[in-house]
Formats: sequence, C-alpha cells, structure tokens
Amino acid sequence: MSLQLRLFGGGQSSAGKLSASNDGSHAIDKSKVLAQTDALVITPNTPGNFSSIRSVPVVPDPRYFDREQADKLKELAKEKTDGARQSKRAYKSLAKIEAADKTVHQQHRKYEGAVAENELGKKRSDAGLAKKLRWMRPGYARLGLGIDKADSDARTRIDEIKAKLTGGSN
Repeated sequence: MSLQLRLFGGGQSSAGKLSASNDGSHAIDKSKVLAQTDALVITPNTPGNFSSIRSVPVVPDPRYFDREQADKLKELAKEKTDGARQSKRAYKSLAKIEAADKTVHQQHRKYEGAVAENELGKKRSDAGLAKKLRWMRPGYARLGLGIDKADSDARTRIDEIKAKLTGGSN
C-alpha cells in the first residue's frame, strides 16, 4: 500500500483514477492525529493518578523510638537510599530512551512530510502536463482533419484520372 493511501485514505479506484474531485477535502482524522501513543501516557486528558511512594507510614505525633526500632529504620534507610540511587539511574535511562523514541518519531514525521510534499509536487507536474496535452488536442484534431482532407482530395483526383482513362479508352 502506498504511503499516500495509508496517510490520506483510499481516494483511488481500481483503474487508478481519483474517485473524488480533489476539491481540497481530506481524510485526516484529528482524533487519530492526537491519539496517545500508549494508554498510560500522561496528557491533559489522562493526567495520571498522582500516586506517590511511601516506604514507611507517616508518624502523626511526636514519639520515642527504642534502639531496635532505630536500628531497623537505619537499615531500611540504607536499603531505600540504595534503591533510590538505582531508581534514579533507571529513570534516567528511561528518560533517555523516551528522548531517543521522540527523535525517531520526529524524524519519521519529517520524512513523511517530505514524501507528502514531494508527492504534491509530482502531482502538480502531472497536472501541468495533462493541461498542456489537453491544449494540444485542437492542434492534433486540425492535423487529423488535414490528413483526412488530403486523403479525400487524393481519392477524388485518382477517381477523376481513372474516369478519364477508362472513359477515354472505351
């Protein structure tokens, strides 16, 4: 399937002729253009759930901790600090992947835009040739009529000669 057909819809019959009048109408569906690339992508229409992470419950009031609780909290803090460091690395990598995906997406859209623009240029050129050929039709018609007239004149002259020769010899 050609890129034009994929981007702009059918528009052509099996004979290759345009089925629409090409009066500037289009088949670009705004909802498809603006559709999310993934259901979980954050947009104004899908703002996410604003969730957060909480490794320990909030301490609502001042309180004392004993040594065992403090040691356990200290160990958990070490684990969470290392986890945060690894999470930071992972999220940084995910952000780089997203940026790379965006670059590929943008470059592909630029390419598709160039293809569409060049297709329009090609069609302009085709239309110009079609107009020129249509303007040439009367000239070809005159040439054809001239040939027909020359043939008719020759036939008439041949018939006259035959009549003279066959009429004169009898």
